[in-house]
Amino acid sequence: MTLGERANYIRSKNAGPFWMTIDIFCGSDAAYDQIGKSEALSPESIAGIFKTNAEAVRRFDIPALHVIKISMPRPYPQGSRHERDIHSGQQYVQILDLEL
Repeated sequence: MTLGERANYIRSKNAGPFWMTIDIFCGSDAAYDQIGKSEALSPESIAGIFKTNAEAVRRFDIPALHVIKISMPRPYPQGSRHERDIHSGQQYVQILDLEL
């Protein structure tokens, strides 16, 4: 099963001009447990996908809301010459097919 199939909703967005964040809404205790335990969402895995340093990846687990939040540096500062997603709204697509 993939992350995109298991999660209720996934979004990405700005977290300032130098950071972006991905929110994974799990919807239930069972989904939250399965997604949260997956090595697919380890800092090392996320860093490999987004080509950043694993030490810079921050993960916040929020069990009361069944949400996992992952924040990391943007590849380019917001609005810079080479940046192509000014609101980081399309970055979540890169993790939809991760196998849990």
